[in-house]
Amino acid sequence: MTKTQHYVQGNWIDGQGEGTPIFDSVTGEHFTNITTEGLDVPAILDYGRKHGNQLRKMTFQERGLMLKKLAFYLQKRKDKFYEISYRTGATRIDSWIDIEGGFGNLFANASLRKLFPNKPFHVEGSPIDLSRGGKFMAHHIMVPRSGVAVHINAFNFPVWGMLEKCAVNWMAGMPAVVLPAPQSAYLTEAVVKEIIASGILPEGSIQLISGTAKTILDTVNSQDVVTFTGSAATGRKLKTHPRLIEESVPFTMEADSLNASILGEDAVLGTPEFDLFIKEVRNEMTVKCGQKCTAIRRIIVPENLVEDVQIALGKALDKVTFGDPRLKEVRMGSLIDKKQVESVKNQVKEIAKTAEMVYGDFEGGKAIGADFEKGAFIKPILLREDNPFKNEAAHVTEAFGPVSTIMPYKNLDEAIQLSHLGKGSLVSSIVTNDNKIATEYTVNAATHHGRILVLNRESAKQSTGHGSPLPNLIHGGPGRAGGGEEMGGVRGIKHYLQRCAVQGSPTTLTEITGIYQPNADYKEAEKHPFAYHWEDIQPGMSLQTHNRTITDTDIVNFGNLTWDHFYAHTDITSLDGSIFEKRTAHGYFIISAAAGLFVYPNKGPVAANYGLEEIRFLRPLYHNDTISVRLTCKEKVDRDQKGEELPSGIVKWYVEVFDVEAEEPEDKLVAIATILTMVQKKQTTFVEINDEVIKSALAKLKEGTQPEWGNMNAQQMVEHLEYTYRIASGEIQDFEIKTPEKVLQKVHDTLYNYEKMPRNFEFPLYESKSAPALKHENLEQAKEKLLEAREDYLRFFKENKEATLKNAVFGELNRFEWYLLERKHLNHHFEQFNLF
Repeated sequence: MTKTQHYVQGNWIDGQGEGTPIFDSVTGEHFTNITTEGLDVPAILDYGRKHGNQLRKMTFQERGLMLKKLAFYLQKRKDKFYEISYRTGATRIDSWIDIEGGFGNLFANASLRKLFPNKPFHVEGSPIDLSRGGKFMAHHIMVPRSGVAVHINAFNFPVWGMLEKCAVNWMAGMPAVVLPAPQSAYLTEAVVKEIIASGILPEGSIQLISGTAKTILDTVNSQDVVTFTGSAATGRKLKTHPRLIEESVPFTMEADSLNASILGEDAVLGTPEFDLFIKEVRNEMTVKCGQKCTAIRRIIVPENLVEDVQIALGKALDKVTFGDPRLKEVRMGSLIDKKQVESVKNQVKEIAKTAEMVYGDFEGGKAIGADFEKGAFIKPILLREDNPFKNEAAHVTEAFGPVSTIMPYKNLDEAIQLSHLGKGSLVSSIVTNDNKIATEYTVNAATHHGRILVLNRESAKQSTGHGSPLPNLIHGGPGRAGGGEEMGGVRGIKHYLQRCAVQGSPTTLTEITGIYQPNADYKEAEKHPFAYHWEDIQPGMSLQTHNRTITDTDIVNFGNLTWDHFYAHTDITSLDGSIFEKRTAHGYFIISAAAGLFVYPNKGPVAANYGLEEIRFLRPLYHNDTISVRLTCKEKVDRDQKGEELPSGIVKWYVEVFDVEAEEPEDKLVAIATILTMVQKKQTTFVEINDEVIKSALAKLKEGTQPEWGNMNAQQMVEHLEYTYRIASGEIQDFEIKTPEKVLQKVHDTLYNYEKMPRNFEFPLYESKSAPALKHENLEQAKEKLLEAREDYLRFFKENKEATLKNAVFGELNRFEWYLLERKHLNHHFEQFNLF
């Protein structure tokens, strides 16, 4: 019998001993064993801490791109995971939530890189001035913790449960040790095997202990983070582990909770909201066979609608088919194993001591395509508790399966109180089209729930549903739900970072943070800052402009141009009792005039004005006052290459506007702003192409020159280039674009990046994989024809500057895009034959 393996200390290994048998949830087949015996847990944790340095040293941008690459890699291999997932009893839809939902966490966290600096650490919040003189200050930084993230996960989501946590700790720069629950660890193992095979993550970023390691917490330390997903009872035991207390180890618990959904008093039978409520409850009862920590366990409805809800929900559940999840006609699969079936039955019996079972039973049934007795099947069960304030079983007992309990309320206050009786949950929802009801419930129920969904006819079509935690929202809740938080976008990443307040001079903190701090020393630029590429601009780089005097005419003209005729700018007879002494310049005129002083007029690396982030007017500026401007690089933010744009980054510029004639130092600064510019990056990947470069390269090319890759010989390569130039000159256009329409724009946009062409790419206009037969007598003649074809190409676009011509791979290209393709293409082939 095979064993579910572990990936620890850089190797795949089996645990010792026979282990525990694991069964197919649907067929009951014993197909693997699991054991953690023989694992050196302290060594595993130390390995992660030691080898995590590479991940910690990566910048947020690098980590984000790493996650994005991994998400695409796993997405291409998803079919094998779906096949394995059927063994857990999950339908295709169930598995989609687990598998592709898990990959979605990678994508979502990858996107968060745009909210962090291009550094291994984060600079948080605004600078804090600690002195009257402005030369002593503080700023908070957040650095990756130097330990490991230990994730103890539940059986219900073996992929999502791992990736919703790992995506966050990897983004923070912290390695992980993952412990999936034994019942479904084999699916986690399959995904981790692909992660390791990809080679995308630095070694040590992930280790897998398949199953339960009872000593996992015995050697954690203060730099580690521990997370737990599972039952509230187990979570409480772990939370009080002596080592966690002794070392003050951060512990996040996400426990299954008795989540409630409330039907608003307005949502009566016949309204869209009533139908939405029934559909939502049915889905939450049956998706994953009810094995969701966010499933609806308590159905709280107005007392006059209890019968209507019970009947409608019964009819909806009648349509739920169960059986082999591989079959399309099956809506609900099975529980994870027979033990879980008995657990759910016992919990239902506990609730049924006071509540009535109004739908479903424990009797066997017909499972489509499967044997009910062999699989871990159970039918949906609906209970009704008519005295929910008197009887507490439905508020404290969770049947972790397709089980829920209806209970009545008299008014909204009672509904809120009933939602509180669960003593803390991951999520609650209310279905109502009355915004007053929605507001009252949300504000008063929020104390006891980690997330609240307000569902109505307007939001329904785009709603992600009651039971779907989202990467950018917190997942967790107070009380029974564990009192912790997971995910939550930037908030979640910060759980794996250590916050530290750094004090010092503005100049020193500018160097530490990489963000210019007010009152720091300036670095006078040798040329205008807008003349530098993104890579060459550094925080503190600065320019002092010449002066400009603001005239009465300037103010009047700006008011006429913008239609801003506020009295302070136009009516000097109305200034009595105001804060203004005389005709005042518009604040936005001051900023516009400042831009006129610091903008570099020549074409250069600055591609565009990207926006205005903050602006403050510190005191009025009057006509005949004279200003000057200090422009200083505040911060640089990397960005992805998008569409038809050359690679660029964002530069934030700190703009200070001074009244040069102010007598008191504190009056000199009149306005500050942060403006953003898009600045092009240096192109260092390719040799720029011209006649001299081409002739020099061709001179090195001989008949016997061998390529580094591919099956072209020297003359075939030259004739291939000639052929593409004849396409670029319009001589050859009798072909169809070969790239599919749905991806053509993305392929087209790659012309603008600075990435090399892929090797061994098959040119789609050739009939066979090899290059066509030679046309010219020898290599030297082929070289001459190549140069002639290039001349034709240059001549065509000189005479037809606005023309576009099609390319078989990249679609319609204009003159500039053909230049970009020429540069990439010639660099590709000249490197192929070592001519550069």
